[in-house]
Amino acid sequence: MNNIKNQVTLIGNLGSDMEFKTFDSAKKCSKASLATNQYYKNRDGELVKETQWHNLVAWGKLAELMNNLAKKGDQILVQGKISYRNYEDVDGKKHYITEIIVNEFMKIGKPATVPEEN
Repeated sequence: MNNIKNQVTLIGNLGSDMEFKTFDSAKKCSKASLATNQYYKNRDGELVKETQWHNLVAWGKLAELMNNLAKKGDQILVQGKISYRNYEDVDGKKHYITEIIVNEFMKIGKPATVPEEN
């Protein structure tokens, strides 16, 4: 276990088209939000859908590829690492950001549907 890594794999639906940007240095970046859903039954036996939103960031050729292939609503699989950062705005308020830095992605298919109750 000496080689434990910061690695995450998510399957979800894109909440927006990729936001693609090329910087003056020619570095390319693409960002979007990814919704992952979990379903469970509450105390009353009702099916509840819990959605978590994740901020995706891709760089370089992967950013270009995701921008060209991934569109809002697409179900995708991403692998990457969790990154935490913070900054202070002009009013002195501190903001905390959690992002998934994408290393690989794959389109899976159509948006997921709600599982049937059993």
